[in-house]
Amino acid sequence: MISALFLRIYRGSNMQTILITGGIVYDGLGNPGKPADLYLEGGKISRIGETGSLNEEDADLVIDAAGKAVTPGFVDIHRHHDARLLNDPGFGITELRQGITTAVSGNCGISMVPRPSDSRKAEEYYAFEEPVMGPVDCNGPVTYDDYLEAAGRVSLPLNTAAMIGTGAVKICVKGFSDTPYTQQELEEARVMIENALKAGAPGISLGIMYLPECYSSTDEFAYILEPVGRYGRVITTHIRGEGDSMVSSVAEVIEIARKARCALEISHFKSVGMKNWRKDIYSAIDLIEKARAEGMDVTCDFYPYEGGSTALTTMLPPVFVAGDMKKALEKLGTPEGVEEFRRTSRVLYENWDNFCVTLGWERIIISGINRKENEKYLGMTVTEAADQYGFDDAEAFAAYLMHSENGKTAIINMSMCQDDIDVVAKLPYSNIISDSIYAETDTPHPRMFGAFPKVIREYVRERGLLTMEEAIRKMTSQPAARMKLQGKGILREGMDADVLIFDPDLFTDHATFADPAQYAGGLDWSIIGGTVVVDHDEVVNRSAGKLLLAAE
Repeated sequence: MISALFLRIYRGSNMQTILITGGIVYDGLGNPGKPADLYLEGGKISRIGETGSLNEEDADLVIDAAGKAVTPGFVDIHRHHDARLLNDPGFGITELRQGITTAVSGNCGISMVPRPSDSRKAEEYYAFEEPVMGPVDCNGPVTYDDYLEAAGRVSLPLNTAAMIGTGAVKICVKGFSDTPYTQQELEEARVMIENALKAGAPGISLGIMYLPECYSSTDEFAYILEPVGRYGRVITTHIRGEGDSMVSSVAEVIEIARKARCALEISHFKSVGMKNWRKDIYSAIDLIEKARAEGMDVTCDFYPYEGGSTALTTMLPPVFVAGDMKKALEKLGTPEGVEEFRRTSRVLYENWDNFCVTLGWERIIISGINRKENEKYLGMTVTEAADQYGFDDAEAFAAYLMHSENGKTAIINMSMCQDDIDVVAKLPYSNIISDSIYAETDTPHPRMFGAFPKVIREYVRERGLLTMEEAIRKMTSQPAARMKLQGKGILREGMDADVLIFDPDLFTDHATFADPAQYAGGLDWSIIGGTVVVDHDEVVNRSAGKLLLAAE
């Protein structure tokens, strides 16, 4: 129920004063919900009082939240919308519909900037990352400062902050080379990282599993990341291996953070590969908790699905690429190259997780392509497509697709065990993320549309794995604090007026692996900075967001 003033002032305008009355307020800090009224004024939460204690005559808009949960807006610290923010007029709808009011890009070592100054390197990098970020204009921002300036010129549908990735940094310095950094290159990389931190980047991300970062050593990472500790920020990391080498890979990133004297967030923390399920996750948690007991600031995050999503080129063994992605993709178009790929993809490696073996092609689903003639493969596993369309084997089909698409193929890998996900979900220091990638496709991973309401529906309401207040904390104050996003994630007087209102029994995801492009439903209201952006599942404002920088 809304006030009579609603029709006069609401649509297309910025709210000055909003009273939310009668709801059950979850403050985001993990405290149980309690009845309270909130008064929003000037983009802030100005007053919180007992139900019925605040004067509605002073409000431009009164929202009757009886029977509803009132929570902080959700904070997703792991999305890959770097380029979409600048080039997609439709950006923001999927985020707003599931209650996300703040999101952080530049994850997994992958970021739109810094951009290589060499045009060939830039084209090669953006082609390699298109299945994650979507199409990128090679004439766009070059530095982190350029990116902030470009983002400041567009209407932002939600609050956003951006990291830079060490993968982008390394490609700027030395391309996809498999040789160690020289001392001069180490200095160049460190300067790029420090410049981003100085400009307000909330953290620096690593993608050690991916080319060309998989060629880097622990000491190289620690050296270039030294400014992160000095600035008091965090590194977020896609570890070197999430399968057979998961435990040693967790040990590696803890050591990197120890040497760099910085905080560590282990991204999409999971154990991949069926023989590792219900086993390795416990050993990795032991390493994290030992580090925490020693005083290190180590946390992790997870998304609430059994399948992951990335680029098909992540299945290329580094020994096959040999530091030259363009040449590797060209080789895949020759019989000799296919045979080399077949041979190298059937071998286990000490320093690289080979999902071709540990997971298997029958669990890799094609989710995003660019060429029309390849659309028939969407939604099929690599094995199914190879069998149905007459390829010699799965490797031959994968080689064809990577060559045909110039590497621009997105995949979903059904790699995880729900029992392991539940163990991570219950860790008091784990954050909830979506890890949404932005490839151009009609068959995205369902987490793009529904990760956060899925937690409310399944993990809280249906399975009772988390209490409501625990789930809200993992989606609000905890991730906001991780990225030092001041004013976000807590319903408290003086904090930013980013607020959600929904019925916990009705707010739900609809996206599934079979039918993923389905908006969430049951979000009554979303408010960003005191402006209503969602009204009963309808996005009514897409310009209320702000560009966020890390708080000192």
